[in-house]
Amino acid sequence: MTRQHISRRAVLRGMGVALALPVLDVTKAAGAPARIAPVQDPVRLVTLFHPNGVYPPNWNPEGEGRDYKLSRILEPLAPVRDEVSVISNLGTGAKGHVGATSAFLTGTPLHKKAAGRINTPSMGTSLDQFVAERVGHRNSVASLEVGCEPPRSGGENGLAISFANTVSWRSDSTKVDPEIEPQAVFDRLFGISTKTRQQLADDASIIDHVLEDARALRVRGSEADRRKLDEFLASVRDVEQRIQRNLNPASREADWKPLVEPELYRPQAGIPATRDEHIRQMLDLIALALQTNATRVATFMMAHGFSRQNFTFLDGVSGDHHSISHHKETPELTEPYTIVSQWYVSQLVYLVERMKSIPERNGRTLLDNTMILYGSALKNGNGHTTQDLPVLLAGRGGRKLSPGRRIVLPEETPITNLHLTLARNMGIETERFNNSTGPLTDL
Repeated sequence: MTRQHISRRAVLRGMGVALALPVLDVTKAAGAPARIAPVQDPVRLVTLFHPNGVYPPNWNPEGEGRDYKLSRILEPLAPVRDEVSVISNLGTGAKGHVGATSAFLTGTPLHKKAAGRINTPSMGTSLDQFVAERVGHRNSVASLEVGCEPPRSGGENGLAISFANTVSWRSDSTKVDPEIEPQAVFDRLFGISTKTRQQLADDASIIDHVLEDARALRVRGSEADRRKLDEFLASVRDVEQRIQRNLNPASREADWKPLVEPELYRPQAGIPATRDEHIRQMLDLIALALQTNATRVATFMMAHGFSRQNFTFLDGVSGDHHSISHHKETPELTEPYTIVSQWYVSQLVYLVERMKSIPERNGRTLLDNTMILYGSALKNGNGHTTQDLPVLLAGRGGRKLSPGRRIVLPEETPITNLHLTLARNMGIETERFNNSTGPLTDL
């Protein structure tokens, strides 16, 4: 690997595989042009979406600022509370699951014309696609959209439920459906074509095919480089091996449980048998994508916006998420509803801890250079309310955020004000985003 190949987007190559690298000291070698080794790592944006809202009495914290008290649903945040802020009073005014889901990153819901076609002249582009359009050309993947559930059929308020499969919209009429197969995401991130995948031995890792390039880089790198490179390759191999176990498990049938109703989809080939493993693999892939600078923008639909995911794998939960969200204030349903919400928060905690463990330059971590927007498009599933949404914001965004607080905004603040602020923190010069009224000044 020659000096001109060492850059901020340096890759290891072999047998059709292009494996992007994290930042190494060797990329800052004396004499290298300043544009090849920027002083700071880029700021990244991640969105984690979960469906069906929360039970408000068990979500709403007590107090404000840094001394607020974690609510029951937010208890999993305890180990990372200094890295996460709770933001209260953001809303969209949308109606129903479909309209609310589409509004989570746009701020405005879908509408239906009499002819039966979607009419969304005021909806605009979603935050992730707005940002990707302006900064994505610097990366091999402009934006990454992943999920865990295939589209559902049916309708709600005259809108197709399949529209709730995504929060990502390139335009008023062009949605971006998430990829739900971990292997497909992995191959896209690391430039593995179908032909290349067929050429690889069934039991071989792509790491084996770039080792020659890796060894050459290790010789030229510092001790810190060698340690970082070894840790990075190990993490890639771990994710890859877990994906391969999805495709070739010893006995998948034994892990499958009978489905209660048609909306509870049986995992397809290549899909992990459990929701726990599926989500964790996608979170690991997001961390890898950001770590290698393959992308700066990632959006994860942890479930369909009208999800009927069965959560009986959690102690104390029976039935599907959508059904228990219509709890009618009965403890028999508000209790499992709360447990499911805690589980979703724990997925954010997993990503925060994972990203906090990945070092970047100037003593920062990947988490320090990232903004993670977490939340649901509904506040309370029982009434489909869309004001005071359950929203968390993690990371420091390149020191543009000061997490660890509960931030109480004026009532009915448009969520697009948060979107506008995050876009500007990504280096985008804009005065408005969709129906925003101004940036948030205290994040």
